[in-house]
Amino acid sequence: MRNDRTLQVDVDEQDELIIVTPRGEVDLSTSPELREALKSALRDRPKRIIVDMTDVPSVDSSAIATLIEAMRTSSQQRTKLVLCAVQQRVRSVFEIARLDSVFDIRPDLDSAMGA
Repeated sequence: MRNDRTLQVDVDEQDELIIVTPRGEVDLSTSPELREALKSALRDRPKRIIVDMTDVPSVDSSAIATLIEAMRTSSQQRTKLVLCAVQQRVRSVFEIARLDSVFDIRPDLDSAMGA
């Protein structure tokens, strides 16, 4: 397994909304960065967390597990978790796993902010 890939995760807090923006492939070697960013965002108990997937070209099962974990935690604390701007290759993974109907997936950041 190569560890030379990095994932940048930006977090933007606005009132009771947090936007988490991962940039890069989310896989076994990089999903811990996303997991920590989501855990940190959830600690603040915002009303909504948006995961902007614009710059995520691919995901694997560890990325899906990270997002499911965040969804469970957000549901328990009544925080709305919304994914947006999911690229087709990534969306296919959600569709194959039948998670496209479980997650709230919006086409872009503007529609996610209004969700």
